Amino acid sequence: MLPVAEPEIIRTAMADGTELVADLYRPADGGPYPVLVLRLPYGRAVASTVVLAHPAWYAAQGYLVLVQDVRGRGASGGRFRVLEDDVDDGAETLALAADLKGGNGQVASYGFSYHGMNQFMALSGAIRAGTRRPDAMAVVMAAWNVRDHWAYEGNAFRLQENREWARQMAVEVARRAGDEAVVAALLSGFSQAEASDVHPGLLQQASAYSHYADWLADDAAYWRRVSPDHALEGLVPDLPVLHVGGWHDVMLEGTFAAFSAFSAKSRQQRLMIGPWTHIPWGRHSGALDCGPEAAEGVDREIVGFFDEVLKGRELAQSPVRLYDAGKAGWRDFPTPPAVETVTLFPGSNGRAATTSHDGWLMPEPQQACTDFLVHDPWRPAPAHGLHLGAPYGFADRCMVDDRADVAVYTSPPLAEALVLCGAADLAVNITSDRPGFDLCCMLSMVTPDARAIAITGGYRTLLKEEKSQPFAMTLRPAMMTVPAGYRLRLSLQASAFPAFAVNPGSGRPAHQSPAQQAEVTTLRIMTGAEAASRLTLPILPPSGLIFA
Repeated sequence: MLPVAEPEIIRTAMADGTELVADLYRPADGGPYPVLVLRLPYGRAVASTVVLAHPAWYAAQGYLVLVQDVRGRGASGGRFRVLEDDVDDGAETLALAADLKGGNGQVASYGFSYHGMNQFMALSGAIRAGTRRPDAMAVVMAAWNVRDHWAYEGNAFRLQENREWARQMAVEVARRAGDEAVVAALLSGFSQAEASDVHPGLLQQASAYSHYADWLADDAAYWRRVSPDHALEGLVPDLPVLHVGGWHDVMLEGTFAAFSAFSAKSRQQRLMIGPWTHIPWGRHSGALDCGPEAAEGVDREIVGFFDEVLKGRELAQSPVRLYDAGKAGWRDFPTPPAVETVTLFPGSNGRAATTSHDGWLMPEPQQACTDFLVHDPWRPAPAHGLHLGAPYGFADRCMVDDRADVAVYTSPPLAEALVLCGAADLAVNITSDRPGFDLCCMLSMVTPDARAIAITGGYRTLLKEEKSQPFAMTLRPAMMTVPAGYRLRLSLQASAFPAFAVNPGSGRPAHQSPAQQAEVTTLRIMTGAEAASRLTLPILPPSGLIFA
């Protein structure tokens, strides 16, 4: 590692005169070196260190590192608008970085979450303006479509995370405006009475300083302005990109979507999915010890990738690296792995929701049966595990499965280990006595000591005009070696509160309906050969589905 000089402050006027402020970290010997750009809205002192190494560490690997407060945040001027100004500001910053003293003319960008998305926006700005494009990007846990990979899932509004992020981001905007009363209210947080409120008075009070109303309005024109997929529509270049995600990251599907979009244009793509939530990353996830390799983070992979692209060094890692928590290590592939599929059929004696021991998953459909699942909006089934709720990650959800408003279907023990790899598909014959309902589907592995470790899941809201049979859902991608002697379990519930707003049953979106209008909803789940309810699992050969 090289010695690193104290950071210097770089002030740059954008085309409209707004000044953006950055810290520049550089090796003490002066260079020349390639430049890495990190732009973020949380104050440049944070610098993505919630998951990545400090910029000084990156500088010590032989890079200049420019860490910039985006418009309206930190010391930078202007007004913050979620991703709306990052197209032009990002492009201008890339051009600045390429000409920095001590740089060698090469420039790349990196960053996590918001700082991943604004890389895409900056790239689109540079392409449209004909200015300096990055030579490479390392995009960590970012949405490709802001609506579907961040604000909503399966058309359901992400209640808890959206409210908290809106509160956090509004504080600085209100402070800059000198509205100390709103700042104090925001810092105090939501009241107990607002715990389930999609329209909390606190955010209504702060509406002049927040994007929250735009997210609730769900206007397609707004989403186009702030989404990387729209910004780069028809413009995705041949550009080396490292895409990093986490199996339990809320933006996981965005990582896969961006990887797919760039892979169509360039072979210089890398994909790395670890056993992590959005924050934090580490060895332990929920009820599992994922092994020491999970604790290493991705800094060395990011630097290795940039060393390959910018410095001509050979990258030791495979193009596709997927973490298998079941074997506590990485699996390396030259391309996304080919999989086979196996199908399981849920069934029961009619009490799959009443008790967690009545339902089954079998390789062949059994007798026809109907399970009744009653959703009471006063006592909604909770979010638990994965990307949904605490404990996040590979949580033990046996206590949730024991609830009488969760339908549970469990397989016999596996005779041999099974390697899940990819996104499972669920089709379930289900009807509702209300015009609309939500369905949360969870796939778990049940250990010999009866723990139910969540592996993956999916969430979707259905409105009256969407009531088709069978109900179909694709679960989020996963990789997991399920050991011999374990069972597979499918759990169905009609809510995941507070991760998502509770569906009122009215046929209107939950975020557009008053909570007091919520009705008890009864779902009928039909199983058996005629019902066509089934769970299709992607598995990695040569593993297969063999029961003891």
